[in-house]
Amino acid sequence: MANLPNPLVSPADSGLRLPPGSTIDTTCDGTWHEPLLWCAAEPAAHGDWRELRAAGRPVGLLPVLIDGGRRDQWPAEWDLMPEDTSYPGDHDAEEILAGYWQDNAPEEIDAAENDWPGLAPVPAAEGLDAPDDLAAAIAEECVGPAGWYPGSRAALVPARRSADIPAAIGWSGPLNYEEDTGRISAVLRSWEDRYGIRVVVLGFDTLTVTVSRPPTTLAEARAVAAEHYAFCPDNIDQNPPYDLDAYAEKSVLGKEIWSFWWD
Repeated sequence: MANLPNPLVSPADSGLRLPPGSTIDTTCDGTWHEPLLWCAAEPAAHGDWRELRAAGRPVGLLPVLIDGGRRDQWPAEWDLMPEDTSYPGDHDAEEILAGYWQDNAPEEIDAAENDWPGLAPVPAAEGLDAPDDLAAAIAEECVGPAGWYPGSRAALVPARRSADIPAAIGWSGPLNYEEDTGRISAVLRSWEDRYGIRVVVLGFDTLTVTVSRPPTTLAEARAVAAEHYAFCPDNIDQNPPYDLDAYAEKSVLGKEIWSFWWD
């Protein structure tokens, strides 16, 4: 990743007043030379996302919700791998997706062709909400006892853009599929540019993004579904009816949230 001053080295010097929590510098190779993220000690409450975004953005920090999952695993136990993570800007998203597709797209999936279909076009329709506004609104739905991710904790990550959050911490969620999370963030950058995505929730091996400009036609959704399959085959391979067109209609068309899980 690009070397920038890390505000988490001394939050007080950066003017940050954070709630109880701790910085994380634990990796699978030992202690990292600087904090990779700050994570709150208690579950996030309504309004935390907006407050942390307002406080962190001016000094180069971006918010994300951390999901401990059913096994109650938090970032210090995630086997973070910053040493093995490249800079997302050094990669071409289409080349990455084309390679994934070539290696993984099986003939059994309806609509999967032998050749990579190419990047999906930018949706014709504009989104209803600005990317950051939608992310903040969805974050509100995620937190609290009745939220989609109850018990999730707010975190701040030193990153220039939301797509870089996984790479910035050396996240190892897709390790069984992709060892270099810089390549994952390179695809997320492309989605950020085309669809206005924001990384909202990270778990041990799960990723949830908001989508401010989702596909609004079935043709657009099918094209995006091919990218999703290349990016995370488990989304289709481990979810009936194991069909790309059905996935496009159910999980992509008009959806403001995309979720991914790697086995």
